[in-house]
Amino acid sequence: EDSAAKIYMEGNTKKTEYWKYILEDSLNLVAQLPEAAALIYRNKFHNGDVIAPDYSLDWGANYAHMLGYTDPDFIELMRLYLTIHTDHEGGNASAHATHLVGSTLSDPYLSFCGGMTALAGPLHGLANQEVLRWLMKFKEDLGDKEITKESITDACWATLKSGNVIPGFGHAVLRKTDPRYMCQREFALKSMPNDEMFKLVSMLYEVVPGVLTETGKVKNPWPNVDAHSGVLLQHYGFTEAEYYTVLFGVSRSLGVLASLVIDRILGLPLERPKSMTSEWIRDHFEQ
Repeated sequence: EDSAAKIYMEGNTKKTEYWKYILEDSLNLVAQLPEAAALIYRNKFHNGDVIAPDYSLDWGANYAHMLGYTDPDFIELMRLYLTIHTDHEGGNASAHATHLVGSTLSDPYLSFCGGMTALAGPLHGLANQEVLRWLMKFKEDLGDKEITKESITDACWATLKSGNVIPGFGHAVLRKTDPRYMCQREFALKSMPNDEMFKLVSMLYEVVPGVLTETGKVKNPWPNVDAHSGVLLQHYGFTEAEYYTVLFGVSRSLGVLASLVIDRILGLPLERPKSMTSEWIRDHFEQ
């Protein structure tokens, strides 16, 4: 039940109390998302063979269970993934879109939909899929060559000189190795150290920052969260890469909806960027 929309339409609640209903709806939405997301996965990839939820499990473990995975290491990976992809700052597209829609006093369901339409964009929610695709092509191009620092370095330069980028490195805000990358690396070193794709990712971690720094064009040459996540999921047989954005969205709900509740507690106003006339722009740059 959409309690926020209902209470607003009744007109008997002060706006200073509205956050309570936003919180209630947000908690309900977070609780329901794994089941809805797992239903999509099982319908699309497993012929509608739906697995009933097990409410004795925690949020991440129950999601893994409904997806059809029982490996304890995968369940731990799911907990890790859902934690580190929640939200890292309000300026990213999905977090900001949720905030923007919520500033109109739209309920959490509508606000979260706004955030997810932003996450669907290739430059935001498809990043880890693009990294995974690039890694597979990179490994294929190496062929029978031994994976060494020298062969990786040559291949990286060939990629850059062909006009392409090395995905999974750099970040709009961070100027160091993404801590979320390091969390995944620690997991992989413990649980899947001999995985061939992980070895490639590890070698890139040692080589790419130096190559990017040498170009003189990159402010942050360090790996980000997307450099690792697809490889980890693939290792456990979770190969349906087109679903990864849904997984991302389930995780992101925790961060953006918590922020939405805080927005209402603080009574933040309707967001509306300032408009500028062409005359103002001309005069500004003529000064």
